[in-house]
Amino acid sequence: MTTQQIRVLVVDDSAVVRGLLARALESDSSTTVAATAMHGEAALIVLRKQQIDVVVLDVEMPVMDGLATLRAIHADWPDLPVIMASSHTTAGAETTLEALKLGAVGCIAKPRASSVHEAIQQVCRELLPLVKGVVPAANVAPSSISLRSDGPASPPRVLVVGSSTGGPQALTRFLSALPADFPLPTFIVQHMPPQFTTLLAKHLAQDTSRPAMEAVDRGPVVPGTTYVAPGDFHLSLASDGVTTVTRLDQGPAEHFCRPSVNPLYRSAARLFGAEVVSVTLTGMGEDGIEGTRELAEAGAFVIAQDEPSSVVWGMPGAVARDGLAQAILPLDKIAECVLARCGQETPR
Repeated sequence: MTTQQIRVLVVDDSAVVRGLLARALESDSSTTVAATAMHGEAALIVLRKQQIDVVVLDVEMPVMDGLATLRAIHADWPDLPVIMASSHTTAGAETTLEALKLGAVGCIAKPRASSVHEAIQQVCRELLPLVKGVVPAANVAPSSISLRSDGPASPPRVLVVGSSTGGPQALTRFLSALPADFPLPTFIVQHMPPQFTTLLAKHLAQDTSRPAMEAVDRGPVVPGTTYVAPGDFHLSLASDGVTTVTRLDQGPAEHFCRPSVNPLYRSAARLFGAEVVSVTLTGMGEDGIEGTRELAEAGAFVIAQDEPSSVVWGMPGAVARDGLAQAILPLDKIAECVLARCGQETPR
């Protein structure tokens, strides 16, 4: 029995980049480049004529740029996964983050290597897993809310969050649903390159009306503030004998990720035990599962995003399948659950 190939549309104004992306995608037997386009208007024409499973979309293009094209795609094909291909510029990163907030399922950096072979290998590592990961998400069957109690609640002192594919939009929706005076310090590991995590923290501050910043090494933890792990650095929590501080390190990647969710979750379990609320949002793979086990053993309250509302039910699915989650919830119900755990009501 032959598995149907994933049909990809590659949209980029550079013929060189289109060629590199196409060669990388065609190197895997499960994917095929159904068409290419040099700008957004041409891409929309292709979509009206062919069945496409995934779009790889350049951020900066003439005629019709990436954001305008993304909006047009979502208007007519709301379930079609779109992956953004970003340049290494600040402007490109800013636009890509906006696209992720608008519903793009993920992003890759455009290849920048010393040889064609290295560039193709880079694209294969970053793009192929993403393309194959996002396709089944549109065909998810609904599931019911799962909520259980494991004894009396300890008043939480920290909120820890892990996310990956689809995470920027999920983070914005979840954290914006918490009140502006939400008291817990919040720590986030989102799989992103360095420049993107800087911008993510900036956008979260704007969207939530709460202080948000990239974490720094030995930085003091302030209540009501959100701390984002910088790209390429693991984030953990420690005590300096007087207060809680954030720690950064460039130890080995876990689950091929740095930052990985595991160091944050493990350190929170050791430092705060049952006084932690953890939330694992949409993302590929199983990063964070080992740290979640330590959190659960320490009595923390563990929440996983449910399958229908996840772009990819990898990370939260692993938590759910392992029986570690006390709540498996749609994205729009998670804030309510966190507030209930904190003894607060959902803002109206």
